[in-house]
Amino acid sequence: MSKDIKKIREKIDSLDNKILELINNRAELAVKISKEKQKSKDIDNFYNPEREAQVISRIKELNQGPLSDEDILKVYRELMSACLSLEAPLKVSYLGPEGTYTHLATQNHFGASVISMPYSTVEDVFISVEKRDSHYGVVPVENSTQGIVSSTLDMFMKSSLRISGEIETSIKHNVLSKSNNLESIKKIYAHPQSFAQCKQWLEKNYSSVEKVNVSSNAEAALIASKEKNSAAIASITAADIYKLNIINKNIEDNHNNSTRFLVIGERDTDPSGNDKTSIIVSTKNNSGALYGLLEPLSKYKVSMTRIESRPSKHNNWEYIFFLDLDGHIKDNSLRDANEEIKKEASLYRFLGSYPVAINK
Repeated sequence: MSKDIKKIREKIDSLDNKILELINNRAELAVKISKEKQKSKDIDNFYNPEREAQVISRIKELNQGPLSDEDILKVYRELMSACLSLEAPLKVSYLGPEGTYTHLATQNHFGASVISMPYSTVEDVFISVEKRDSHYGVVPVENSTQGIVSSTLDMFMKSSLRISGEIETSIKHNVLSKSNNLESIKKIYAHPQSFAQCKQWLEKNYSSVEKVNVSSNAEAALIASKEKNSAAIASITAADIYKLNIINKNIEDNHNNSTRFLVIGERDTDPSGNDKTSIIVSTKNNSGALYGLLEPLSKYKVSMTRIESRPSKHNNWEYIFFLDLDGHIKDNSLRDANEEIKKEASLYRFLGSYPVAINK
């Protein structure tokens, strides 16, 4: 070993000592915050989405490299997750089973130190949070290629839970199998959406192989882990969980494929400085009714980033609209626009104001 390498390694050891000391200092401060909250009887609010978003945004802004923003944010999310676990164990339910993309999104957002609880349906995730079996839930709401997840929108029609945050996760599909021999694969399991998102690649590479639909890609991985000459389309996380080989990586037809997830909880979230607001509205089936409903957004210069419609389950040919708006409900312009929308709407429901997803 050269003297130069030895000196560099000694510097690294010295930095590691300082980093470890600073990490534990940060953890001690987290414990102090927990004790202060206990004094003020605010212990239920130990997790603050707006505060986490502010910290992550600040770290991203400060990062000068050579590590990428994505890598730095992964480190900080795990650090914050570990510190939070010292205050109180955070329970987060998600659409399972273990190894789904919702599971991956939950880990990416909350870190590995939370107690992750898989449920078989979106409704079960909502019920878990409503019954306080978990503090928060994570559910898919929209895919960039396959569109809206209707079961999630339908649940908001009958639940009083708030949206506390959003997560955007790149969807990278992989062919996983116990076998390393491509020629031996006779059957591929996957969720129908995954087959649709990889249709061109599969036609080119596995056109003669039988495709079998299952309820989730995690279930596909589980089956492939037990069945000879079979494979699954799933995440790398699923490969780790179910001890499968990665035969082909990133087989999705659209490499910009991503899914948006919502974090649901009981409490309203304070402004973070970069927020989004979601509401549900409906109006009678009259000429110009939708225009009249949305006109306050133009009047108060509020940007609408998304609108989705769902048929009303009460009256034929009437629709429920789900709107995403820029800003927080405590912003004057958005608050005033919403007050006017309330007056015009036959149905109005505030779903929540929450920090915009921070990815990289």
